[in-house]
Amino acid sequence: MTAATTLPDQKKVGMVSLGCPKALVDSERILTRLRADGYAMSPDYAGADVVLVNTCGFLDSAKEESLEAIGEAIAENGRVIVTGCMGDEADVIRARFPQVLAVTGAHQYEDVVEAVHEAAPPSQGPYLDLIPQPDVKLTPRHYSYLKISEGCNHSCAFCIIPDLRGKLASRRIDAVLREAEKLVAAGTRELLVISQDTSAYGVDTRHDERSWKGRQVRAHMTDLARELGKLQTPEGAPPWVRLHYVYPYPHVDAVIPLMAEELLTPYLDIPFQHASPKVLRAMKRPANEAKVLSRLKNWREICPEIAIRSSFVVGFPGETEDDFRYLLDWLEEAQLDRVGAFRFEPVEGAQANALPDQVPEAIKEERYARIMEVTERISTAKLAGKVGKTIPIIIDEVGEADEDGDIGATGRSQADAPEIDGAVYLRNVPDTLLPGAIVNAAIEDADEHDLFGVVA
Repeated sequence: MTAATTLPDQKKVGMVSLGCPKALVDSERILTRLRADGYAMSPDYAGADVVLVNTCGFLDSAKEESLEAIGEAIAENGRVIVTGCMGDEADVIRARFPQVLAVTGAHQYEDVVEAVHEAAPPSQGPYLDLIPQPDVKLTPRHYSYLKISEGCNHSCAFCIIPDLRGKLASRRIDAVLREAEKLVAAGTRELLVISQDTSAYGVDTRHDERSWKGRQVRAHMTDLARELGKLQTPEGAPPWVRLHYVYPYPHVDAVIPLMAEELLTPYLDIPFQHASPKVLRAMKRPANEAKVLSRLKNWREICPEIAIRSSFVVGFPGETEDDFRYLLDWLEEAQLDRVGAFRFEPVEGAQANALPDQVPEAIKEERYARIMEVTERISTAKLAGKVGKTIPIIIDEVGEADEDGDIGATGRSQADAPEIDGAVYLRNVPDTLLPGAIVNAAIEDADEHDLFGVVA
């Protein structure tokens, strides 16, 4: 009798992924490549043959968090490979942690995989080679990030992303749509479209056309949005399609009717950053805040349910009290649904570091507190207006039954992106409810950020 063949033990890779959703997509791609090469994934430091740390290098505070994560991985495991945005500062990393095995930059997939091969050679053989492996997902099964491009053509004074990730490089639209279709077929109920500048998609390729489903489609945000709106889940329902990092170029107006037609989730994430024309010019960003207010009004007339989220920087060099009050007045008029605010923080290599009239830290803190007070008041009023209504909710998590048998669930409305916006807390849900389900919920209460209700 022939002796049974023993499969070699799979080498295991651990991953610490920091930073934005775009970095998370990078982590998924790296792990997918490694799994195809025969590696297994380790959920902890102890079981990993090598640990990857995907770093963030956007702000000094993010860099410090990345360095702390590298230090923890070295202390817990000892065999560490560093990649991501901070990989461009290999000298800084190696000066603090000379024992790191390799350092690679952002989206350098081949280099990362090669470094893992050198640190922990794959133990695959002809049997493992024949085993198909699914893509690795680091998000829950029911939502997925869909990255449509890399890099950015802007030269904002406070940002070093073009230095970290290069100029705009758009993916082929047929490749993007194929990935989206595959994700939806595999259980994704919400697609989150991301890039550094979603509105600029295809500019670098002159919006080249590709054949898709027997028709020609352009590499353009409006064509992409329209095609994504045609997707259907295996149950025949349309997935939610949420657009992130949308600069308010004129052609953005064309996607609002798609939201009114329920082809797109009525949600736009627009990085306004400020409203004062003087500060916007110093930031090297478009200074057409009055026109934006007019467009917001028009968008809401076309699609009353649209939710607008944005982020703003306070304490940018040269920002005066008048500039800041201008921003607060603009926010009162704009009535944005979701707002994040950040204190200006110098980033090594950014043009803003050399600007005169740096704002003292105490004033930054005071302005941050004031902008959050205004935006929380606006949010509270907007959410209070949803009490008594019935709205669709996507379920993220279902809890265990309490002593009374009541099961609670946490979900999100169409106005809430995962991780960055609010939540909807439902009481007494059916015991058959699963994450990823989209249900109608009657809203019973609200606070400054979240909603509370029951399945209708």
